[in-house]
Formats: sequence, structure tokens, C-alpha cells
Amino acid sequence: MRLSADLAEALGRCTGLAADSHTLPAACYVDPEVAALEAETVFRQGWVGIGRGDRWAASGDYAAMDLGGVPVVVVRDEEGVLRAYANTCRHRSAQVMEGEGHCTKMRCPFHFWTYGLDGRLLGAPSMRDTNGFERADHGLIEFMTAERQGFAFVSLEDSPPPIDDWLGDFPDLHARWDLGSMVTTRRREFTVACNWKAFAEVFNEYYHLPYVHPGSIDDTYDDPDDPEVVVGAWATHAGTTQGTGGLLEADQVKALPVIGTLNDREAHGVRYSWLYPTLVTATGAEGMWMYEVYPDGPDRCRCAQVVCFPPETAALEGFAEVAEAYYERFDVAIAEDIPMLERQHRGMRSPFARQGRFSYLEPNVARFAGWYADRLLSVG
Repeated sequence: MRLSADLAEALGRCTGLAADSHTLPAACYVDPEVAALEAETVFRQGWVGIGRGDRWAASGDYAAMDLGGVPVVVVRDEEGVLRAYANTCRHRSAQVMEGEGHCTKMRCPFHFWTYGLDGRLLGAPSMRDTNGFERADHGLIEFMTAERQGFAFVSLEDSPPPIDDWLGDFPDLHARWDLGSMVTTRRREFTVACNWKAFAEVFNEYYHLPYVHPGSIDDTYDDPDDPEVVVGAWATHAGTTQGTGGLLEADQVKALPVIGTLNDREAHGVRYSWLYPTLVTATGAEGMWMYEVYPDGPDRCRCAQVVCFPPETAALEGFAEVAEAYYERFDVAIAEDIPMLERQHRGMRSPFARQGRFSYLEPNVARFAGWYADRLLSVG
């Protein structure tokens, strides 16, 4: 697909700071042709975050997923290395694995072609009369993976940019949280009837707080600091809080210990970051909460809420009971967001939907819009 002149012109208005740029055009959220172009330029180029590496804690742990329309299976091999493969059998292309779990081998259920955790074809029944057939030539197609700061990434590109260039200064700005040592204490999956970008956007702006979250979390948050200029494929903004951003206003007395390595401002605030395209994170005084968000066509997204704490916090007596108050805060907030996101998506389907302008409370959303527009405009 090539961009229409009108869409290219609209995307060109999305670059720049929040005060100068426009929102993404509605077609980027609802048009199947744009979604197909997005799959090529956003999900099959560069790196895609797939969550926390401890989802694959042991050798043989696997998870099947869809990344921009490409079925992928991710598994930790016998050496502890995270591997990613095209989830497509080399015989007649059935998906080899479904769901997630633990395995010692990966077996296609159609004709029982069996692969090792290293992707090699180990067994292919009834192929002895096939001329020139060699198992060594029929291993699963492998993609590049990387793990940084406890996060896992996959690239579907043959020669992606170095992962450390992609992440830029994300590790430096999050160094005092020691994200790589945090442990996942909850992962909850769900779907939403909206475009994946809209879900990620609502996590990254303060503008809606008094209107969508009155009485739950709005009064916890002060206005964010001025946006920071960062290097890499990500955006961030930080701000102070009244109490902790990880709890509802009524539950502030239940706060877990503050991470001891944080400076005073970090210990009294939250940093919201967006690792393009799929991971949005909030690093607070006690831990981190985040969402993975993946497209399921233009009108639906698959999400996972992930909560992480330092291991010493998770080991505290009574942690499980106190952590439930944090999970409730995240569940309440997203339950308030989802009806508005679905309402927004219905509005975006109108032929009269037009580009808008950003508030100073939406710097991360504006920065992403510029990055996304550049990706689509790269095809000409």
C-alpha cells in the first residue's frame, strides 16, 4: 500500500512538540489498509516489546503470540536463552504451538513434525521416500531476541538496529528502579474493543484524569513535569503524587516500602514511559505496573496488565494481601478507562472524525504520534 496524498499530508502534521503538532488521523485507528501498512512498518521493522522476561522463567517455558499479523512462538531454550520462531510448521504451515506453558519439544499437531527448543527439526514421520529431504533444512525460522532491564524484545526484521540504540537512554533514566531485578507478581490478560494505540495513549496522558477517574486516582496526581527530551524509540514524562500513584485514594495507608535507591522526587511520584510500540510502563515509589498491548485488527486489542516489585518487597510477610490493594487500583482505573476508549473508537469510525490538537498534558502521546507518522511516511 502507498499512502494517499491526504493521509500523507495529515501524518505530516503530527511531527513536532505537543504544542505544535496534531493528533493522528482517525484512519490510523480504524482503516484496515492503514493497519496492514502499520504491520509492515511498525511491527515488522525494529523491535517489539513482548513483556517481562520472567514470563519465561525456566527452560521450556513458551508462549505463542501474534505480532502484527505474524504468528510467533517464544521459548526459553536449554541454555536459558530466550528464542523466538515463526509459529509456522515447515511442512504445511500449521501453527505449531498455542497458548503458553512448558514443553521439552515443540510438536505440530497436524502431522507431528517435532522441533527442539533450538528450532531444529527433530522428527518428521513418513518422509523416508521424499527425495532430497533433509531435516537440517527444515528447522523453524528464527527471529532475533533481546532482554534488557528485565524486558523481552523480538525483531521480525532481518537486520534490526542494535537493541541498545533502540532503547536509547531508557535504561539510564530508570536506573535507580533496578528494573532488571524486579519480579512479576501478577499478569492478567484481557481484550478491549478499541485500537491498540488508543489503549497505550490513555496510559500516557494526565488530561483525562479529572473527568474519567474522579474519586479513584485523580486527586493522587499533580500536574506532570515539563516533558523530557529522550534518545531512542520511547517517550516519558514524570510527575509528583499525593501519596503513592500505585494505590486508590482511599487505600494510601496500605503503601508498601519505598524503593531505597530512588531520589526524593522519584520516591514521591510516578514516571510514565512508552517503549514503542507495545509496552507502557509506570515506575512508582514501590514498584512498576505496565501494560503490553497488541493489535487484533484495527478495532480490537489484546492487553496484559503486569505488576512488578523488588524481590525483597515481594518476600515481605503479608505481601500477597497488601499487593491486592495495588491490583485493585489498577483494575479500577482500567475499568474506568475501557468504556471511554470504546466510546472513542466508535467516534473515530465516523466519516466526520478530524484531527485534533494536543494539550500540554499529553506529551508522550504527541511524541508517539510523531514517531508513528514517520514510520508510515517512510514508505512514501
